Amino acid sequence: MVVPAEEAGGLITSSARVLVATAVPVERDAVAEAFPGETEQVHLPGVSLVRMDGGFDLLATGVGPAAAAASTAAALTAAALDGTSYGLVVCAGIGGGFPPEAPLGSLVVSHTIVVADLGAETADGFLPVTELGFGHVAHRCPRSLVREAVRVTGARPGTVLTVSTATGTARRAAALRARYPNALAEGMEGFGVAEAAVAQGRPVLEVRAVSNPVGPRDRAAWRIGDALSALTEGFGQLAPVLKSWIETDRDQHDHHDHQ
Repeated sequence: MVVPAEEAGGLITSSARVLVATAVPVERDAVAEAFPGETEQVHLPGVSLVRMDGGFDLLATGVGPAAAAASTAAALTAAALDGTSYGLVVCAGIGGGFPPEAPLGSLVVSHTIVVADLGAETADGFLPVTELGFGHVAHRCPRSLVREAVRVTGARPGTVLTVSTATGTARRAAALRARYPNALAEGMEGFGVAEAAVAQGRPVLEVRAVSNPVGPRDRAAWRIGDALSALTEGFGQLAPVLKSWIETDRDQHDHHDHQ
């Protein structure tokens, strides 16, 4: 259980801290632009953090669920050993959106984080590991946190898929939507971040700014700059809500769980 937030001597205690995990430095830097004040580079075994004023640590994990899980776990473990555990973990970045619900430049907030391609291909189609009799494929995010995030940002709430191979065809995009009808966005790190967070009892959320439609790869249609700007704007609105949720809703917040 996470220790209730307190203020001591003007310093933010561990329970009010937020770890924000992105895949690459350009996403991390887009999040950092939402925060005024000084930054500090913090080097830990295996990872380096950018520490922002207000209790936010930003981590570029590397691309893919495995790198994301390893880096996030390293940061969480270092904080726990130091007695400064995080109260919340957020996976953030740009990603593909499923049209028309998640248009370019929009913001998506996860109510569920699903690993979409962990399983087995069969003659009858794809089987997730849960249908093979082991594992889990989804983590649910705290409902009250999702509501607050949507309220302040206007983001669309839905399922965010994690894939190890980015979707590049209309056929695969259609298959994913058929399998996960509530899916709004696709990324490559969310489930890995969630696995690390949940293993240490931390609530988790994923925030994606849409840079391209999920489907055929048409780089001319990508809007990476617009998505990074949307990520910065979104975190400017989100930051106080994330802190407030940790500090006031901790004892009431609904449990995140996995399927």
